[in-house]
Amino acid sequence: MTTTPLSVQLYTVREAFAADPASALQRLSSIGFTTVELYGFVDRVAEFADLLPKFGLTPSSAHASLIGKDFVPVFEAAQALGVTTVIDPMVAETRWTTSDDVVAIADELNAVAAIAADAGITVGYHNHWFEPQSALDGTNALEAFADNLDPAVILEVDTYWSAVGGVDPVGLLERLGDRVHFIHVKDGDITRDNTKQVAVGGGRMPVLEILAAAPQATRVVELDDHAGDVFVALEDSVRFLTAHGETL
Repeated sequence: MTTTPLSVQLYTVREAFAADPASALQRLSSIGFTTVELYGFVDRVAEFADLLPKFGLTPSSAHASLIGKDFVPVFEAAQALGVTTVIDPMVAETRWTTSDDVVAIADELNAVAAIAADAGITVGYHNHWFEPQSALDGTNALEAFADNLDPAVILEVDTYWSAVGGVDPVGLLERLGDRVHFIHVKDGDITRDNTKQVAVGGGRMPVLEILAAAPQATRVVELDDHAGDVFVALEDSVRFLTAHGETL
């Protein structure tokens, strides 16, 4: 069990947030969340700076594209909001098919991380299904990537997408060890149909084994999509996780 509070990826409530940011954040706060993982924050710094404190929320981390992008505005926005970890959410699937590509991606992120360190920011990477699914020289592209990262670069393992990509998330977390600072905790039928994602504890994922395999990692609850009320799914997720020792 980690000592950091449960967080939630704001992408989960993107539709509600787009319609009424204050109401969406208030609802997350009422569920019990005190930290959130931001996305799309670079152009909404003033809004987040105003709303997050109103509802007792702080950023656990944030997603923003870094590789091949102008990352200076990202780090300036992160500093303004008190974000200390910025995670690149995805590098295109087509770049994970050869060892040379994977090494190149790692080199690019290592270079970004060196600059980010001067701004007091840690850089990380978040996987989808295609990195673990890509087989390279006896391993998978995600682990090959990790082997080429500077120790300063952290990982946010999306445990659900690891399973969809055919790599057991428990074993993956055990092999990656302390490189993993964050995990996306989600559940469902373990397919690429996002609408089949459900509240944590209500699907086929070995959630408790996953949590036990990464005791050091901040847990970030996420649903990429959901067929029902996503706030109810978050409430059910929190209920399940706190019943099994996680804290808000």
